[in-house]
Amino acid sequence: MSLICTICARGGSKGVVGKNSRTLLGRPLLAWTIEQARQTGLFTAIAFSSDSDALLEEALRSGADIAVKRPDEMATDAAPKIPAIRHCLEQAMLRTGHTPEIFVDLDVTSPLRLASDVTGAVALLRDSGAPNVITGAPARRSPYFNLVEERKDGSVGLSKIADPPIVRRQDSPRCFDMNASIYVWRVAAFLDKPAVFYPDTRLFEMPEERSVDIDSEVDFALVELLFRQRQELRGTSS
Repeated sequence: MSLICTICARGGSKGVVGKNSRTLLGRPLLAWTIEQARQTGLFTAIAFSSDSDALLEEALRSGADIAVKRPDEMATDAAPKIPAIRHCLEQAMLRTGHTPEIFVDLDVTSPLRLASDVTGAVALLRDSGAPNVITGAPARRSPYFNLVEERKDGSVGLSKIADPPIVRRQDSPRCFDMNASIYVWRVAAFLDKPAVFYPDTRLFEMPEERSVDIDSEVDFALVELLFRQRQELRGTSS
């Protein structure tokens, strides 16, 4: 079965200035995600969407098949990502003449994933019959036990109250931090109703060390450190 992969990255960023064009261990950040998509062997086409001509050119040099210029109204700080993903998917289908059953979106700022994470998320979608699969890591805090939220009056309390109250973390339902790494959709479901959550959305679990999403300079430094450790371990085992 042939799939389409979409990768969407804006040229601007406030949290980490120019993060999508930065270099990670001697390679453009976006190149890591394109390479992982290639390694899966799943995709008829890898489509890269951006409002930045420089990023589009770099994506093609790094192995993307299709460069999709994102409309300006989809590239503002306030613009949601789902319309950009849909635009990229539709352009990829138009240019390839191919409408797959499934497509995958990969985020440039979550580059620690492995190709096996992508294939695992796709397998979960196929096996479960769900309309989509998201990815995440076990949450460090539980909304039932030790995650609090602030009320309008300034007071705080548990985000979710169970009856009877949960007094041990081990007794709370499993909770996950979304890692923004991999999204898998059935094309028909997505085009009918583009969304991240449906009534029967499933989650593919990834470990914490592959789930860092770059949203700050600290995140970027942590991703670089974890990549170096991964490379050192591979060198030791070879």
